[in-house]
Amino acid sequence: MARDVLRDNRRGERNVGRVPAGCVFCDVVAGRVAAFEVLRDDVAVAFLDKSPLFPGHTLVVPVRHVETLADLDPDEVGPYFARVRALAAAMPSALDAGGTFVANNNVVSQSVPHLHVHVVPRTRGDGLRGFFWPRRRYADGEADAYADRLRRALSGAV
Repeated sequence: MARDVLRDNRRGERNVGRVPAGCVFCDVVAGRVAAFEVLRDDVAVAFLDKSPLFPGHTLVVPVRHVETLADLDPDEVGPYFARVRALAAAMPSALDAGGTFVANNNVVSQSVPHLHVHVVPRTRGDGLRGFFWPRRRYADGEADAYADRLRRALSGAV
């Protein structure tokens, strides 16, 4: 079930959007659910993950409800990722970290169906080894085939 939510778009116009009932990130954005916020503006809200990989692990969500990165309007991508970048730039010095891990999950195992980017502080020896999922090598010819499929899908898209 969805509910109608009034919101201002970036041009200051009021519109009604369809938001899935129970979207906890929409509730955080609306102030109905408490969160340890680190950034809030008209583009995004960033708050600490309630189950962090490491202390300071932060989620950045767009104010407007979209489920995936592909659902974000092209003119919203730059401003949204400017906030992700700002957080990733500030995090190492703020948290005495050596760097950050920035990740976006999409649909498969996405625990909340609202676009969110994880910004995670990293230090050498923190136990997170590269990507935390299985890696594999391409079989002969497989990389060429996958690259070709992606090139064809992107043809004219950018």
